[in-house]
Amino acid sequence: MDRNLALEFVRITEAAALACSHHIGRGDEKSADKAAVDAMRKAFDSVRIDGTVVIGEGERDEAPMLYIGEKVGRRSEEAPAIDIALDPLEGTTICAKGGVGAISVIAVAEKGGFLHAPDTYMDKIACGPAGVGIIDLDLSPTENVHRVAEALRKPVEDMMVVILDRPRHENLIQEVRKTGARIQLIGDGDVSASVAAAWPDSGIDLLIGIGGAPEGVISAAAMRCLGGDFQGRLKFRNEAEKERAQRMGILDLNKKYSMNELASGSVMFCATGITDGPLLKGIKLYPNRKATTQSIVMRSKTGTSRTIHSYHNLGIKPV
Repeated sequence: MDRNLALEFVRITEAAALACSHHIGRGDEKSADKAAVDAMRKAFDSVRIDGTVVIGEGERDEAPMLYIGEKVGRRSEEAPAIDIALDPLEGTTICAKGGVGAISVIAVAEKGGFLHAPDTYMDKIACGPAGVGIIDLDLSPTENVHRVAEALRKPVEDMMVVILDRPRHENLIQEVRKTGARIQLIGDGDVSASVAAAWPDSGIDLLIGIGGAPEGVISAAAMRCLGGDFQGRLKFRNEAEKERAQRMGILDLNKKYSMNELASGSVMFCATGITDGPLLKGIKLYPNRKATTQSIVMRSKTGTSRTIHSYHNLGIKPV
């Protein structure tokens, strides 16, 4: 994939983030999500790609745009064919409540590079470069915490583990606390939390727990770029989800997916902060319709990560 596309995708996540920034803290999740989706879909029209959404807003009958299978981009014979995994507003509730860590995110791969994950849950574990080849979903949380602590050469008591604050994680939380490790409980946004586990200076060492499967694919793409590690196993809630997964080509419903099986080949990852979080600063709005954004763009081919600070004049470039 052409590296110049990376900046084009940043413009798309910026557009989605700016569009929903006016909904921060207003308590209206649907309006915030719609603003981000509409802006992202429109921004795709300016990019010369032959893109297919493989992780998106849902099935066509559930989402009017950015649905799974939708073609996006300004297509031509020369346009590269790519698969796209996206979440225009990752952390809808976070944005509506003015919480921590809402982002707009896109991951891109060569055709066939992403697992076509159904909209179900996924058991996940993620860590930074020091833990590559060490973490394992088949091990207990206790053993994973100790393994990563040893790899990082830090006391277990200094470890910071991120876990989604859900009733299903009650036993997991108790077990991790018994190790002596510290825990950061988050209400939403496990893509940014997964990425933060491999992001320098985030203060986060490990992510464990069950979250969304589509978000797991996006997270794996980011970890490929950062040199971290990620594993995931689908967790189905009912038989209908299993049947849908099989229709999407998933044959082994109990398979433990490695990072490279979730996101293979050359991949890119772009994200723009909406509210302040461990990964990115949120949008700041200033007088005279000025705004600032902070974004990251990463490529697996080179391992390069760039942080982009942008200044926007919304009077000239309205959202």
